[in-house]
Amino acid sequence: MFYWLYEQLSAGGHVPVLNLVKYLTFRTGMSLFTAQLIVVAMGSRFIRWMQAKQGKGQPIRAEGIQRHVIEKAGTPTMGGVMILAGLLIGTLLWADLSNVYVWAVLVVTAGYGTLGFLDDYAKVTKQSSDGISGRLRLVLEAAIAMAAVALIIAFAPKAPEAPGLLTSVSFPVFKQLLLNFHWFYLLFGAFIIVGAANAVNFTDGLDGLATVPVMIAAAAYGLIAYLVGNFVFANYLQLHFVPGVGEVAVYCGAMIGAGLGFLWYNAPPARIFMGDTGSLALGGGIGAVAVATRHEIVLGIVGGLFVAELLSVVIQVAWFKRTGRRIFLMAPMHHHFEKLGWSESTIVIRFWIISIMLALLGLATLKLR
Repeated sequence: MFYWLYEQLSAGGHVPVLNLVKYLTFRTGMSLFTAQLIVVAMGSRFIRWMQAKQGKGQPIRAEGIQRHVIEKAGTPTMGGVMILAGLLIGTLLWADLSNVYVWAVLVVTAGYGTLGFLDDYAKVTKQSSDGISGRLRLVLEAAIAMAAVALIIAFAPKAPEAPGLLTSVSFPVFKQLLLNFHWFYLLFGAFIIVGAANAVNFTDGLDGLATVPVMIAAAAYGLIAYLVGNFVFANYLQLHFVPGVGEVAVYCGAMIGAGLGFLWYNAPPARIFMGDTGSLALGGGIGAVAVATRHEIVLGIVGGLFVAELLSVVIQVAWFKRTGRRIFLMAPMHHHFEKLGWSESTIVIRFWIISIMLALLGLATLKLR
């Protein structure tokens, strides 16, 4: 909104104080600050309201970690509403709303946030860990993701030097390699977005465990968006230039700010959980940014922690169905370490450290070839 206001006012004459708004870095910083401010301001009142509405709070699986049944019972969920408020308002206020990439990532964020909210609502009202049907949720997630990818393919500006870039997959290190999927890219892009959303959803199991790695991934992809959206930097690093995608950095800034604000209340011991409302929206948003920047494969590195958590569940289920035995003491992976006797704070902080290392490794691929 402020960018539109800058364009309207600057067209009628020079307005010095508004010149800052034209700078992407300034708007990214302001979106971070705005999102954080909104979440912190909402926090205490929203938590008290959720406690009054939800009563027993988020249902805790009886077959899960027994300590959680005692320590986390009664903690309200749906804190993702706070995150979404900060993220969406911060982006809408400071991003260029004529940019198709901004709307594509917002479609995924809002759509997945709505699905997560419905899932959380079903769990709280039924007082069961089972929400809406998993199969139905996957179908709806895929539909939303494909709509966002189609929006990018149809309306995003084309790069003259790589006309097929919007339907192609690029590869880290092998910078000149492009694999054009054509319209089959809809399926590939949807796979990335849906996979990222559910990977973050599985990671969200301990206080603060998913929040900080999401912020780290958002910071990494904010930098990637800024670089590949700038012709000079993209050319210097020999990356594929993606016109207009730099604006997604504003969204990434808002995601960091919303995460910081939420962490104020989600730090151990958590006063509220983000629930599927937050984890699906944040994971889907990160996946959408990876698709927009044409750095889908790098997400497997930057978001390697999320990938490991998702794979631990897939492997555990597949192996148990095949042999009747378990590989992990409990899945997702963070519960395996709890069963080994690690404290919650130890697991969370060590996973944060791993996330930082993986993000730096993912960013290193920008220079390697």
